[in-house]
Amino acid sequence: MNKVSIKPLGDRVVVAPAPAEQKTASGIIIPDSAKEKPQQGTVVAVPEAGDDKKVSVKVGDNVLYAKFSGTEITIDKEEYLILNESDILAVI
Repeated sequence: MNKVSIKPLGDRVVVAPAPAEQKTASGIIIPDSAKEKPQQGTVVAVPEAGDDKKVSVKVGDNVLYAKFSGTEITIDKEEYLILNESDILAVI
């Protein structure tokens, strides 16, 4: 599990996106320019317990989120998304 040094505020969570698929089901290699961004990932940070708003996900949950949602950030060469809880569609 990734440990990030960021504390989301309000109803936001930090998600580490799943890696993009490298091959199709039939074995065709997908070039970088044609890869779609994943719509699922792992929650790596949530607001602290004392904050006003509570979120319904916890660190370690695998989630599905809306396409083109959130703000992309890079911390220590790792890509993350900061999402509003309302952008999270399901816990898987």
